[in-house]
Amino acid sequence: MVAGSGTDSIRAMKRAADLDRLTAGAELIEPADGLESKLAKGRALRVKHGIDPTRPDLHLGHAVTLRKLRQFQDAGHLAVLIIGDYTARIGDPSGRSELRGPMSTDEIEANATTYLEQAGKVLRTDDGALEVRRNSEWLAPMGMDDVLRLTAGVTVAQMLERDDFHKRYADHKPISLVEFLYPLLQGQDSVAVIADVELGGTDQTFNLLMGRELQKAAGQDPQIVLTMPLLEGTDGVRKMSKSYDNYVGITDEPKEMFGRLMRVPDGLIAKYVRLGSALGRDVADQIDRGIADGSLKAVEAKRRMAREVVDLYHGMGAGRQAEAEFDRVHKEHQLPDEVEELALPPLAINEQGRVWLPRLVATAGLAPSNAEARRQIEQGGVRLDGEALTDPALELAPEELRGKVLQVGRRRFVRIV
Repeated sequence: MVAGSGTDSIRAMKRAADLDRLTAGAELIEPADGLESKLAKGRALRVKHGIDPTRPDLHLGHAVTLRKLRQFQDAGHLAVLIIGDYTARIGDPSGRSELRGPMSTDEIEANATTYLEQAGKVLRTDDGALEVRRNSEWLAPMGMDDVLRLTAGVTVAQMLERDDFHKRYADHKPISLVEFLYPLLQGQDSVAVIADVELGGTDQTFNLLMGRELQKAAGQDPQIVLTMPLLEGTDGVRKMSKSYDNYVGITDEPKEMFGRLMRVPDGLIAKYVRLGSALGRDVADQIDRGIADGSLKAVEAKRRMAREVVDLYHGMGAGRQAEAEFDRVHKEHQLPDEVEELALPPLAINEQGRVWLPRLVATAGLAPSNAEARRQIEQGGVRLDGEALTDPALELAPEELRGKVLQVGRRRFVRIV
């Protein structure tokens, strides 16, 4: 009896420690005591997280939830990663202010094939730790009867309770009926994989709660909803997204990752430490206090944050190397150790055999258009072998370009060959 009591006490202490670790940093847990009850069952939980392959690269914003999923793995639970190859056809309306055009099957498939490799930078992929599913497995075979059954228990008024739908409706912006289906399809994912817990960002709360309702209707024990804060991008305003060019990709090269992180506003340094690094809450709190009271320089805290994030994805020491490269280019104004070579694009040469600078910058892939290239030139953001070129009408002979380094902005370099 005494031995049994001691064993029970040890198990209770482990559950308490796991609960503290697994709920750390969470924005919402619904129901509040639900995870504790699930852990008390004493079995490995099925912990679901879904990602739609709408872009080819995962970024630090995605990694916030993936790292929480890794914590569940480390505590002995099964991560169920849903690749939303079917729901990507609709497009998640969460947080969107306008209707998004449909994606092609080829685009979705190309993106989906890269996701597992990228997620493997965060998650354990060994047997028994990760189950990967595509939701086309169960959503594609659904017939009209199945769709009608899903929609029967949900009203338009319930859908319009969502902030994004409510705002768009009030602003007379279109909302398609297909978008209304998205939360139901994501909820059906939870039914299909019999999820115990579902993780997501705070913008996913409505969708995750819908999963609970559909599981109840299917006679399942409803999942626990755990949401994590959204990570703002390097612009400090909008959530991280490749669409806004404010992202830091988890597969970015170390020097690129470090450079992007150095653009993070001072007010977000501690949040990036808290959500994007392995340093933990205590260090993030110290940074917050140090910057606030002036005992810590923000730039030093930012450098530490950037080093830690680079180390997390590229190995110990990669952050220091990326920092040295950053200083080499930005403080010492030297060229990077490696500069990509680019054959002079034929489209950049006009009928007179001369090269118009804005067209060169655009055709070299250093600006999205001639107009943006002109703007960069006028603002002094374009250099040739270190010399600023500020005349957007400038034309050069090909011989004047060969072997020289064309630089746009602080981090983009090509050597014309």
